[in-house]
Formats: sequence, structure tokens, C-alpha cells
Amino acid sequence: MDSDFGIPRELSPLQQLRSQYQPELPPCLQGTAVRVEFGDGTTVSEASDSHIIARAFPHTLGQPLAHFLRETAKVPDAQIITQLPSIRVGIVFCGRQAPGGHNVIWGLYEALKMHNAKSTLLGFLGGSEGLFAQKTLEITDDILQTYKNQGGYDLLGRTKDQIRTTEQVNAALKACTDLKLDGLVIIGGVTSNTDAAHLAEFFAEAKCSTKVVGVPVTTNGDLKNQFVEANVGFDTICKVNSQLISNACTDALSAEKYYYFIRLMGRKHSHVALECTLQSHPNMVILGEEVAASKLTIFDISKQICDAVQARAGQDKNHGVILIPEGIIESIPEVYALLKEIHGLLREGVAADKISTQLSPWSSALFEFLPPFIKKQLLLHPESDDSAQLSQIETEKLLAYLVETEMNKRLKEGTYTGKKFNAICHFFGYQARGSLPSKFDCDYAYVLGHICYHILAAGLNGYMATVSNLKSPVNKWKCGAAPITAMMTVKNWSQNASSTSTSIGRPAIHPAMVDLKGKAYELLRQNADKFLMEDLYRNPGPLQYDGPGADAKAVSLCVEDQDYMGRIKKLQEYLDQVRTIVKPGCSQDVLKAALSVMASVTDVLTTISSSSNAGQQFA
Repeated sequence: MDSDFGIPRELSPLQQLRSQYQPELPPCLQGTAVRVEFGDGTTVSEASDSHIIARAFPHTLGQPLAHFLRETAKVPDAQIITQLPSIRVGIVFCGRQAPGGHNVIWGLYEALKMHNAKSTLLGFLGGSEGLFAQKTLEITDDILQTYKNQGGYDLLGRTKDQIRTTEQVNAALKACTDLKLDGLVIIGGVTSNTDAAHLAEFFAEAKCSTKVVGVPVTTNGDLKNQFVEANVGFDTICKVNSQLISNACTDALSAEKYYYFIRLMGRKHSHVALECTLQSHPNMVILGEEVAASKLTIFDISKQICDAVQARAGQDKNHGVILIPEGIIESIPEVYALLKEIHGLLREGVAADKISTQLSPWSSALFEFLPPFIKKQLLLHPESDDSAQLSQIETEKLLAYLVETEMNKRLKEGTYTGKKFNAICHFFGYQARGSLPSKFDCDYAYVLGHICYHILAAGLNGYMATVSNLKSPVNKWKCGAAPITAMMTVKNWSQNASSTSTSIGRPAIHPAMVDLKGKAYELLRQNADKFLMEDLYRNPGPLQYDGPGADAKAVSLCVEDQDYMGRIKKLQEYLDQVRTIVKPGCSQDVLKAALSVMASVTDVLTTISSSSNAGQQFA
């Protein structure tokens, strides 16, 4: 934590040009006066979790949505945020680095200074550990100059993304109190924003005046829910990866003798792999969510790939590109069971070289079957959330090994008559997450930084900055804030499939899976056969900052019909109209019509809600 944080960078000509780009602001955030409109109080998404979450968040549960509107908006009862007393705000990187993170700091800094030049923004050096140790850097114009629109987190740095234990929470409270902070902004993904919600509740209980705000920043793209359409960093990493993938596709088509197995970073779920497939059109992608839903074994997956290789060889195509999300290893039932046993033994203090002798018969048989390099990687200690060290497990090499073994067997038996199978393996992740951010991520992060200021100015605690209608141009973005508790669920889990006992977990924002009923996945399925056999490779080219491609957005963002907060607001307008029309003194006919319609609507919504909750419980 003694690194040279905040020192001026030596910028290349491209970096200098990017640093001069001024991100756009939606009309509602322009100027020094912004209206904030509050909707109805929020609820939790799963009714069965409500009593657990209510017990954990008595002070911050049920808070209303906030919508930020331009000063001229004619909305009754909307408050105007204008010139305010100077405030002190701290900001911390708690998650893994994502392109665009620096622009959250820039946007917040500009909003603070725009509304009161005496306000102060303190960056915590070294992530959450810097927060606990109260190591700060005051953000200034000079410090920001070489970090605007730049990748990485090196302005402040980051460490372990955790504020969870009693000691950590108390250290955060002491830091905010000692530094007299009016607000603490936490930048990160599902884990960091879960911690932000619990910290906000703790501060409210302790009567600490510091308000806690979360910002959805993660390359994994898994902090998605009805309030959050996209995460800062996801757009960039998918565009960078897609170019690398398309380059491999072109190489495969040129040499016509290699199969590229490419593993993509993205943690447990397959959002990055799905988006990169839609952008670059490789021959195959194996999504973890598909594997889990179909309960595919490692042998099922390798057979699926082998059959594809054989089918392509029948058309004299002995090359291809296959994408594999890093989280797929935990989606394979027998491998996941093996990992759980290994992690349990590691927690008990069993030495890694002794674990193989203490596994159950089924897990032991699988472990002994695996090649030595995978055995060694599976024995690594798990992450803080008990997941495997996914970036260190070379699943692409395992699948390439299994496919090569089977194809050689088929070749020997005469059931396969194509050329000898040759695999080349890659892991794309670190190369992309340090990239210069895309135009979308520059704008999105900068806008979220501004929203953080308005959340604090409105005196809100335990909220996440949100933007909806993101697939439209910036001037049509809708800015708001949602209580983090409204995004939380309680995960019920059992140690093994045959157990009927469940363990109630801590309320948390859980990573969103790829929706196998969603439009993005439907688009993939519509084209999967053509991608497999016809080599419809698409090269989006390098990340663009101007001209063609600069305004392109993630395919998975554009095909979905989201804007949940906009639709909630529209519903509120309809309800207000009903209240205006059906007042005491209205005619009997109007009253009868209203009662009849509302009774029908209530019955339908009750049925849908009950079915939805039942489905979630048994999913």
C-alpha cells in the first residue's frame, strides 16, 4: 500500500487523445439543479425471503426508488437538489479491476465540485484494506488528468474485495467517523455491493451520519437484475475479447488444421462467453448454464465437441474455434461434487498431497482419471466465497485433452476419417480487463459517478446508482437509484443432492445466471447450427473510440427489453390517473368499472406472483 498511487502517467498519443474525451451527461444531470422524485417503497424479489431480509435490514429495507429528473420536469412533489453545503466523500475500489472504474471517480469529483467547490473527495489507497487503515489520497484536477478515460485501477489500487467481518465493519465505521465523511462510495460487483448494503445497515444502526452508496462495476456482467441493466467494464472486455477470438477464427480458417479452445474470464456464469459468441461467431460455445440445466458430465461435453469435430470433418473442415467460460468447471455436477469434497478437506487442514486418499469412492475415481495438471489445480485453496480459483483451472486444456484422446481412438477404430486432431489453447481475461475503456463504459461510469453525488445530496443510504434505457443514446438514458436490499435474495442450499436439510444463507446480491429463456440466448440458439458448420466468423475489429463501431453496444444489452424502472414509473403514472378519476363523489358507473377492473387485475397478479415464487423455490 506504499505504491506511488496517483502519480501522473506517461501517456501514449492514443491515451492522451482518450484523456481529452468528455463523456456525455443525460439532460437530467446537466446544470446545477436536479429534481429527485421518489416512488413507492420497494419490496424483495422473492416473497419467501422477506422475513429473513427484514430481520437483517430493519433500517434500510423498503426504501423507495429514486428518479433523477431535469429541473424543468413538471412532477409534483419532486424535490430540487441545488447548491448544497460542502460535503466530504470517500471512494474505494473493492472489486477486481474493470475498464471505466476511473471515470466513476471523475464523474463523482466533477459533480461534487460543480455543486460546491469546497467539497472534498478522498480516495482510499489499496482498496478495502486502505479504508480500514485510513490511507487516503485527496482527488484533485491535477491527479485526475492522466486517469480520465483510462483503464486499470492504479489511481487508487485495490486489495481483497471484502468488508464483512466484525473487525472489518468496525474499522470502516471508525474510518468514516474519524475522517468525517458524509458519504462512502463502494465500487464493485455482487460481493462488494452486498457488503455495501450490510455496511449501510450497520451505519444506520450505529447512527453514523455517513451514507453508503454502491456502483455496479464488474467485467463479469453478472450484477444484473430488474434495476441494473449492465455493469461498467463488461462492454469493454467483451469487445477486446471478441477481437482476439475473431483473430483466432481467421487464423483457424487460414491454416485449416487447428482447433482453438479459448477459455474466457467471467467467474461462475457465462455472460462474457455468450456476448463474445454473439459478436464474433465462433463455431461453438459451451455455456455453464446449459451444462447445469442439462446436468451434462465432463464426458457428455467432450463427446458433444467430438461429434462436432467429426461432423465438420465430414465437410472437409478440420479447424474451428470453441469458447469455454471459466465457470463451467463448477457447473459440471461430478466435478462440482469433487471440488466441494476437496474444499471441505482443505478447510479441515488436510494437506493437499493427502487429499486424494480421503475422497469418497466416486470422487476418488474421477480424481484419479484426471490428468496431473488438472489435479494440481483442483487442489488449490478456494476463494473467500468458497468457489474454486477459476482463473487458475485450465478447463480448456482438460477438454482439449479429452477430445484429442477420443478423436485418436475414433481414428484408430476407423469411425473418424478426418485429419489428425490438433488443439491450441488460450485463456483470455487479464489481457482485456486492463484495456482502455470503450466509449460506452466511459460514458456509463462517468454518469454513475454523477448519480452517486445526487444520491448523497438526497440523503439516501444503502442505494445503488442506476441507469436504465442504456441501449438508447446517452441523451435518452434515465438516471435513478434503487435500494440495494431490493436486489437481495437468500440462497437456500444443501450439502448434497440427496439431503433434504437446507442452510439459510446471508442475504446477498447473487450473481445473475444467463437467462436460458432470454432473447440473447434465443438469438444464440437460432444461429448455433450455422455457426458450427458454416464458419460465419465475424471480426468486429479493435476497440473503436470514434467513427464506425464507436457507438456499438453489447448485443445482449440491445436485444433485451429492460427498462424496469421506466416501466415501474409508467405504472405509477397509471395508478395516479386512477386515483384522480376515482375520487369520492365520482359516479356509480365509474366506481363499479374501477372495482371490476381492479379486482380482475389483482386476481391475475396474485396468481402470477404465486406461480413465480413457487418456481423460484423449486428451481
